[in-house]
Amino acid sequence: MKFFDEARIEVIAGDGGNGAATFRREKYIPMGGPDGGDGGKGGDIYAVGDRNLNTLIDFRFKRTFLAERGENGRGADCYGKGGNDVELRMPVGTIITLQETGELVADLDADGKRVMIARGGRGGLGNLHFKTSTNRAPRKKTMGQEGERLALNLELKVLADVGLLGMPNAGKSTFIRAVSSAKPKVADYPFTTLAPNLGVVRTSENRSFVIADIPGLIEGAADGAGLGHQFLRHLQRTHILLHIVDIAPFDPEASPVRDAHAIVEELRKYDEELVNKRRWLVLNKLDLIPDEEERKERIAAFLDAYGPVERHFEVSAISRAGCQDVVFAIQDILDEEKAAAQAAADAAALEAAARGETTPEAEPEDDTDYDQNETEDEDESDDDENPNP
Repeated sequence: MKFFDEARIEVIAGDGGNGAATFRREKYIPMGGPDGGDGGKGGDIYAVGDRNLNTLIDFRFKRTFLAERGENGRGADCYGKGGNDVELRMPVGTIITLQETGELVADLDADGKRVMIARGGRGGLGNLHFKTSTNRAPRKKTMGQEGERLALNLELKVLADVGLLGMPNAGKSTFIRAVSSAKPKVADYPFTTLAPNLGVVRTSENRSFVIADIPGLIEGAADGAGLGHQFLRHLQRTHILLHIVDIAPFDPEASPVRDAHAIVEELRKYDEELVNKRRWLVLNKLDLIPDEEERKERIAAFLDAYGPVERHFEVSAISRAGCQDVVFAIQDILDEEKAAAQAAADAAALEAAARGETTPEAEPEDDTDYDQNETEDEDESDDDENPNP
């Protein structure tokens, strides 16, 4: 199945039903009074994060989603039935924005997260609501409100702790195969990976992290060369970037240092935050340099020409040599960040408790809460000369 990480859709929430203007007509009850019911509320449209989905392909074929309209009110105090809601299930990591302004509507960053993206219209009021002491037979009713209609952009950013980047054929797919159970395609030609791959790396029974492999970048990706920048969004949520470098390229004219700097420059063109993210170098394909002295000299020459780097590793992904050192170093950093975040949250909670602050509970929305006084004041001036219909 082809990987889709962008889509455009239109959502139309249900209109509210109209109120009714009717009167009670029964034998022996000559002045029954108004009994028109309210119209039903239109259906809402919700977006729900689902970890069992991994692409937005469902939204490439069906692009318009319509919720049910609320029923009209009827006599005998019968209120109209509310329209059924619509749930759109999307992959975890989907960001929903308005097409016109780019304003964020929802970020489905957790499995089961449910966000309303289009609200249904309120139902209209029946004439039962407009009865007053001076207007005993109101013929007034209100129409239902229209539901929201929005044009939305869907953008999937995979949730991973670690992201791999590098030139095509640098060994990213081989590395993720070596450290996880993921089995991406590996071949001896560029751009073997055409869509992001995710793998779970388990370091112990209770410790693991997710690693993402994206298609390779080349110089000029910002101008559309290769696959361009279209998959770099999947690295924005990661904690660590592993820059895989082919230290022993087959092409004698290739320069690992120049290629590595080109990747960094493409990151800068796409997003300055990606450049400032923690980035480690992984010097790969050491198995192609059998002589140990030559290997050390080449690594030293590369690091000297590349410049300062926070941390680097020397591996052979095909033989898995050195890969476990990378895995355990990543796990230690992620554990430290998790512990620091938890400590900060605990400190904030203790500080709030010391000040006597509590988190206010959200009040439930009442879609039938209308301002009775306002409607009554409105009707005082609209008295019917003959109160009996």
